[in-house]
Amino acid sequence: MRSAKPAVAGGMVAAGIVVMVAALLAAGGAPQPLPDGLIGAGMPLSWSVPVLRFVADIAAVATGGALVAVVLLLPATDGRLSPKALRACQDAAIAAAVWAVASIGGLVTSAAVILGIPLSHLAEHASAAGELLQVRALAVAVVLTAILAVVLSGCRTVRGARFAAVLTAAALTGPLLTGHGAIERTNVWSVLATSSLVVHVFAATAWIGGLGAVLRYARNRQAVERFSRLALVCAIAMGVTGLVTAEIHLGGREDGWALITQWVTSGYGALVFAKTVAFAILVLVGWWHRRTTLPELAAGDPGAFRRLAIVELLIMAGTVGLAVALSRTP
Repeated sequence: MRSAKPAVAGGMVAAGIVVMVAALLAAGGAPQPLPDGLIGAGMPLSWSVPVLRFVADIAAVATGGALVAVVLLLPATDGRLSPKALRACQDAAIAAAVWAVASIGGLVTSAAVILGIPLSHLAEHASAAGELLQVRALAVAVVLTAILAVVLSGCRTVRGARFAAVLTAAALTGPLLTGHGAIERTNVWSVLATSSLVVHVFAATAWIGGLGAVLRYARNRQAVERFSRLALVCAIAMGVTGLVTAEIHLGGREDGWALITQWVTSGYGALVFAKTVAFAILVLVGWWHRRTTLPELAAGDPGAFRRLAIVELLIMAGTVGLAVALSRTP
């Protein structure tokens, strides 16, 4: 699996970006060219914002998944990490560094796009950029992910891994507080939508990243069965929080019929529907894992589990792409 890891990771990134771009174009969230005579950030810079967001999200998933393996799936002796757990921490440190770099890029490009200026003029508007809520959230994420990379590179104990998991959760949370429904914090529905989104992202990170970590570090029967139980909890949490968030954003709290009609009459609703279909497919794949491939793994044949898990990871990468597109669609 070690030799297959770059191919699987590359396939996930490619699949996710393709899905994200297609979703943005189809749902109306894609950057639009400015009329002649107006100067803005430019189309390449505008497109780099969602791409960098996707890269940061995948790196965050990889970081969180490796830590799930270290804390929950890999054995430790007297609080000291095993060789596999140490390798997982080093991989997580690299992923956290990628996360930090992508967040820096996202901070700079987002500021330029929001202010509507070329990147070369951003230094002249640094004070204005610093007032932007999205930029502040990304700045916090940059600091936390940089610290996380340093902590993980020197992590040798379970206690250190748990501290890194807390830092990961904090770094994940910041940017979520500036998305859809997070601006009017005095509104109870906004608070509920944001809280629901945080739980949704935590569950997705543990599920997607955890599956990748199982394939990378812990394909033994005990670890896979333990992760299977965690995946079931994550799937339930994602389903519930996804429905709550969709209902709030699509107006279902005021008009139940609006929740249904906007799935087919609005770009945002169409992406919600597409993400719901992808989630349903993942639940079916998980059910097939428990019914068929886990018994085969227990019988000493890991091939079917590995092949289905790789397909599942590619679908998951597509859902991450849909999620990024969803966050940028009106």
